Amino acid sequence: MAAYGCASDAAAPRRRRKGGSYAAAAGAGRALRPVHAIGAALLLGGAGALWAAAPGPAAKAPTPPQRIVSTNLCTDQLLLALADRGQIAGLTKLAADAEMSGEAAKARGLPLLDNSAEELLAIEPDLVVGMPASGSPALAALPAAEYRLLDIALAERLDQIYATIRQTAAAVGHPERGEALIARMQGEVAGLPKVGRGRVAAYYQRRGYMTGTGTLIDDMMGRIGLVNLAARLGKPPLSQMSLEEMVAARPDFLIVESATDIVTDQGSEMLHHPALKDIPRISVAEAWTVCGSPAYTRAARSIAAQIARHDAGGAP
Repeated sequence: MAAYGCASDAAAPRRRRKGGSYAAAAGAGRALRPVHAIGAALLLGGAGALWAAAPGPAAKAPTPPQRIVSTNLCTDQLLLALADRGQIAGLTKLAADAEMSGEAAKARGLPLLDNSAEELLAIEPDLVVGMPASGSPALAALPAAEYRLLDIALAERLDQIYATIRQTAAAVGHPERGEALIARMQGEVAGLPKVGRGRVAAYYQRRGYMTGTGTLIDDMMGRIGLVNLAARLGKPPLSQMSLEEMVAARPDFLIVESATDIVTDQGSEMLHHPALKDIPRISVAEAWTVCGSPAYTRAARSIAAQIARHDAGGAP
C-alpha cells in the first residue's frame, strides 16, 4: 500500500478495498548484499566429494536481523508488536500517527523514514519488510544494492492476519512471540457474541464511500453476526452510495470512523446529514481497521460492545 489517504477533502477515503495477494518470502527474500555467486559455485563444485563423505558441523540457527526497515504502515505495526525495539532501524512516518496506527505509542522515539534511497544506504538494513518490500521505490532507485526482503501479503481476514504474524515473527527471530500473540487474539475473539443477530450494517465513510465484501471490515461484521449492506446490494469492495440510497436501504446500523464523529470538512459533514440521524451509529478507530493487524480484536470487540449497549437501551 503506497498510500492510505490524501490530505485533500476531494480525495477518496483511505484504502479499504480488497487488495491483491503478494507472494510471501518469509525466510528467503533477496540475498544479503552482495554475493559472489560464481566463485561460491566453483568452490562448492570442487569440494562436492568431500562434503558427501564427511558430515559438517551442526547448522547454526540464523542470526536474527538487527537493522530492520519497514516500508509500509501495516508492516510497521507487525514489527512493533513482534521485534525487539533495538532491532528496528526505521519505520514509516505514519507509524507514530495515533489516528492511523494501532501501535503508535510504541513507535515514539524510533527512526521514522521517508523511504528514500539515501536513508537505506545510510542504514544498511539486514531486512526490509513491506507489502511488498520488493515494491519499494527506494529499493528501485538502488539497482546495484541487494537486501534481504520480506514480502508480506495484505490481510483481509483474521486467518490471514495470523499468517502474517507468524511470517513476521519467524523473520525477526521471535516465533514464540508470534504464537503468543495469536493465542491472545484467539482468546479475545472466541468469546465474541453474535450480537448482530443477522441485522444489516453499512461501513460508511466520508464522501459516501462504502466498504464491501472481501474486506477486513466485512470479516469483522460476519464474526459478530452482522450482514454487510454492500453484500446485500451486490456492491464491489469499495463503492459510493448517496445519502438517498442509504436512507432507502435502511440499514440497522452505520459503522463510521471515529475521526468523523465531529464535522471537520464537507466529507465528514455528509455523515451528519439529518437524513441519517435515525440510523444507530457505531464508531470505531480507523487505526484499528486500516490494516490487518493485532488491533483487529480491539475493533471487533468495540463494535460488539456498542451494539450490545444499543440493544440494552443505551447509546451505541
